[in-house]
Amino acid sequence: MKSFSGQALALTVALLCICGIAAAQDAPESPAPLGDVLRAPSYPLVVHDPLFSIWSSTDNPGDAYTKHWAGQVSCITVMANVDGKSYMLMGKAPRELEEGEMKTDVAILTPESIRVWATNTVYTYKADGVELVMRFLSPILPDDLMILSRPVTYLTWTVKATDGNKHAVQIYYDSTAELAVRDVNQKVAWSRPASESMTVMKFWNVEQPILETAGDRHKIDWGYQFVAVPNQPDVQTVFAADDIARLQFYQTGTIPSKDDKKFPRQANDRWPMIVVRFSLNEVADQPIERRLMIAYDDEYSVNYLGMKLRPYWRKDGAEIMSVLNLADQQYEELVNRSLDFDAQLYADAAKVGGDKYAQLLSMTYRQAIGAHKLVVMPNGTPLFLSKENGSGGFIGTVDVLYPTTPVLALFNVELLKGTVTPIFEYVKTGRWKFPFAPHDLGFYPKALGQLYGGGEKTEVNQMPVEESGNMIITTALICHIEGSAEYAARYWDSLSQWAAFLKDKGFDPENQLCTDDFAGHLAHNVNLSAKAIVALACYARLCEMRGLTNEAEEYRAIAEKFVDQWIKAADDGDHFRLAFDKPGTWSMKYNIVWDKILGLNLFPKSVMEKEIAYYKAHQIRPYGLPLDNRSDYTKMDWEVWTATMADNQADFDAIMTPIYQFIDKTPDRLPMTDWYYCSNAKFRGFIARSVIGGVFIKMLEDKDVWQKWSSRGGK
Repeated sequence: MKSFSGQALALTVALLCICGIAAAQDAPESPAPLGDVLRAPSYPLVVHDPLFSIWSSTDNPGDAYTKHWAGQVSCITVMANVDGKSYMLMGKAPRELEEGEMKTDVAILTPESIRVWATNTVYTYKADGVELVMRFLSPILPDDLMILSRPVTYLTWTVKATDGNKHAVQIYYDSTAELAVRDVNQKVAWSRPASESMTVMKFWNVEQPILETAGDRHKIDWGYQFVAVPNQPDVQTVFAADDIARLQFYQTGTIPSKDDKKFPRQANDRWPMIVVRFSLNEVADQPIERRLMIAYDDEYSVNYLGMKLRPYWRKDGAEIMSVLNLADQQYEELVNRSLDFDAQLYADAAKVGGDKYAQLLSMTYRQAIGAHKLVVMPNGTPLFLSKENGSGGFIGTVDVLYPTTPVLALFNVELLKGTVTPIFEYVKTGRWKFPFAPHDLGFYPKALGQLYGGGEKTEVNQMPVEESGNMIITTALICHIEGSAEYAARYWDSLSQWAAFLKDKGFDPENQLCTDDFAGHLAHNVNLSAKAIVALACYARLCEMRGLTNEAEEYRAIAEKFVDQWIKAADDGDHFRLAFDKPGTWSMKYNIVWDKILGLNLFPKSVMEKEIAYYKAHQIRPYGLPLDNRSDYTKMDWEVWTATMADNQADFDAIMTPIYQFIDKTPDRLPMTDWYYCSNAKFRGFIARSVIGGVFIKMLEDKDVWQKWSSRGGK
């Protein structure tokens, strides 16, 4: 087999040289100087959608099992044997070696470095004169929806000698059937689908309850889990129980020779596994590469208004075996494209926001994309539906798609359309009876109609100003990117109704929830009022783009009048209030960022200058800027939006540096949270959500960078 191509290897070296080596760090109670490379709270390994998502939560991956984002074990184990000595690289040691008569010290090899790029997570190990680089590559390239939606991660090992000698190296991989079940008591079966170019092995839940389970923190229990091993020298595969295969390899460097055929059986009955062993008998100074693919075929992904929708990669009738073969054939190409994407994104982010900002974007890209599922309507329209991971399990939530918009607006407007089109089409059915926009479409993966608050029945606990503003602003963002109001025209009746609602109810919101619903109801919300004002100006711009001159002038005048009233009513001396009727309060005014990004020229520059100065002087904590005066917690997406409103790098850095401290020092080793405490860096709630895509907003401030990336978008 070929080793990494020259271009891919060169890009990898360049990326590593840019940012140095990551070091594992404990989380102190107070800030400490940041190293060159931020330590990820959790490392993305296989991250494609809310149900196909595997993470490593430790700086030494040989200390713990890999997990689904929600915390359930989804086990990948990797070991290596170098000249007869075995090491744990990922996963936990065979339990027989940790207890009972066989108890012994297990050699856990600590990685010398861990780097997280946008599409790659790279571990580098060294032992006994050998260097081993392990790479998880998920080529979720935003300008190619077919590739982005393809549920395939490449796992590669590149091995070379560093001491001038030759070495015998055996590489061991296994994965359990846990990825294919929601409950480990469910029964699984396995088989070897035929293929000439690779060995393919799969697990599945024998019950196959397709799209039956809905809600938060749920794993999938339908579809098929695959490991595909392209034809390579000296490779062996086997289905085996964990108590046999792991122990045998650790002790001897070998694995069983015959498949375990005792199925169906429960996934926790001696933990059936797919096992792969690569034997490299003469490792010298020239790198040798071995690889496999980890994949999942859910067949049906979402129930949208009664239609069982296929994943986008199936839109032309593709089947998983053909996709695996194609993924194998395109390996070299996709390595190069992915590393090029990673390198360019890093360089542009560093130019716009600095090195740590570039690391933040690299660390959050897969999470932001992987909290969605890209599906296709019968007419070929792509829908990009989010799941509210860790915050209720809703699907297609409007106040989740709104903070996610920056990452999608940067890379591909078709993905951005895919988040709001399902909402617009739902409203067009006539089931939604209210004059404001809905909150959600149900519980993932059942997009059958709003369930939050009063659902489709009452206005109780709705977010009328919030969601109406979100839909109008997002639509204006789409049309801004495309330079045309064609998309808005499709849904003009809804947009006009919501704009009229904001004209009447938006400036001084009644007692209601906003996207920060965890803080409870609030009347006269100043930041929510700012959202309504920005949305009215966005609607005015859409009217102008459509040639509706009178309506454009009317709504622009309303927005400008509201700005004047807002400044007077919200003023609290050296800052602006949380609520119009609450002197002595304050909050982040993150919604005003779109005035800057879209060039609406609504709020005077002095408004955010005063706000930023106040935050810097009075409110920034060791690990962040609190959301408002009611609590010590914050939201990372809103922090970055607020920082982006600063007019200079020093002020941007003043708000951003505590965020980097949080990332590096948080004691909670979870997929990135967006809701945490500013004083102690502890997790408050929400993990692995798409809203982390909001941190990309600084990239939209630079028009050249934005144009460079958005012009590449495609289907």
